[in-house]
Amino acid sequence: MKTYEIIIKPLSGFGTPLKGDTLFGHICWQAYYDSNLFNKSINELLSDYAVTPFLVISSAFLKMEDHYILKRPDTPLDMLFQLELSKKEAIKKRKDLKKKIWMKLKGNTKIQSLKLDEYYLSEEELLNELLKTADIKTKRLFGMEINSLCLIKDHEQTHNTINRLTGTTGEGRFAPFSVSQKVFNEIVELIVFVMVRDDIEIEMVIEALKRIGMTGFGKDASTGLGKFEIKGYTQINLHSFGAENPNACYTLSPCVPERDFYRNAYFSPFTRFGRHGDILARSSNPFKNPVIMADEGAVFLVKDRAVFEKPYIGMAISGLSKVEPKAVSQGYSLYIPVKVEVEE
Repeated sequence: MKTYEIIIKPLSGFGTPLKGDTLFGHICWQAYYDSNLFNKSINELLSDYAVTPFLVISSAFLKMEDHYILKRPDTPLDMLFQLELSKKEAIKKRKDLKKKIWMKLKGNTKIQSLKLDEYYLSEEELLNELLKTADIKTKRLFGMEINSLCLIKDHEQTHNTINRLTGTTGEGRFAPFSVSQKVFNEIVELIVFVMVRDDIEIEMVIEALKRIGMTGFGKDASTGLGKFEIKGYTQINLHSFGAENPNACYTLSPCVPERDFYRNAYFSPFTRFGRHGDILARSSNPFKNPVIMADEGAVFLVKDRAVFEKPYIGMAISGLSKVEPKAVSQGYSLYIPVKVEVEE
């Protein structure tokens, strides 16, 4: 098994977040329509998915030169920061620390401990870091004028449905509505991590992602959202970022952890109210059963160090669909082994 980092350049806003399980689904649809893409049919690729996944892909994160900007681990703040203060001072500091939603990881540095203040940045601090290294004077996000400098912005796009009898909008299903999307500053590059099985070439995955970037990813792709291009890829070892004596896994995509593998878990729950894509989106029942997952940034304390022998954790998710019994979802996640300071 080999792991790669893939650099993505957004070319438009995104109506659907670039999360690992959704990216996996898009790649599976590419394999469904083109059996030559992976030199195997989608049924062959998924035949042993519950035992040896042919591919595990992470959610997208920010890339800044030789730094990776990841989500801050979802642990209690006192497991990440020094909070030996009076009660009044601690309350004020906690408010400031909650704003530090990013974890900056340098490519050639090991995470010896999560409890290092230098790793964590707020949105404002991250922007200031980028101002030092890039020309971010523009206040345009892919053609949109904005009031202040920012990297990512939530934007509400208004849509209209025209009543063909009156030639105007109206009430009910003809009332104007808005759809939320995330837009990126034009200097932003994203990065995803991909693990492929030995019988899968990374160039196959790159080709699948290129096709997805051309047609659009996720919601409202037909109106121009979800466009991106691939800037490059490099083989990488995620364990090289990790601590020398790890006791936990820091996850890089939503996942469903295995039972009885971990002695403690810190995560934000993420409920995937799944919906079929492509032709199944127009089936008699386009919705999948909901799945509760641990969002990316989760930290799982292991019971047995044998967990670190594989580059991924989690399990395959099946039994999702009433119209397609073979449907699966990625419950796996790549991870970085980390050292968490906890009381035994």
